[in-house]
Amino acid sequence: MSNKPSRQQVFTLLVEIGRKAGDGLPKKATGAALVVYASGVDEAEAVRETVAILKQADTAPLDVSGYGTLAEREAEGHDISDEDRALMQRALDENAVIVAQMTPFFE
Repeated sequence: MSNKPSRQQVFTLLVEIGRKAGDGLPKKATGAALVVYASGVDEAEAVRETVAILKQADTAPLDVSGYGTLAEREAEGHDISDEDRALMQRALDENAVIVAQMTPFFE
């Protein structure tokens, strides 16, 4: 086993999901937006992992928008809370996909 540093990074993704039986969304919701922190060696891998996990969780991912890594977001002047930083670190430590926020859509 080598001690090479991990190339994993955490990416901030915005995922729109549609309705699917058993998705856990409120009864009259038409879908939702999820803010996700996902680890990956690049954004494409983070997106693939996120979509796969959301499908396993009986949701219907429709669209994914990437907002970059913590460093990229800081460079763009985004205000990132300590809570969000902790969730990003957890995603990195656990090589995980973390849903940080869910906002249901209603017509």
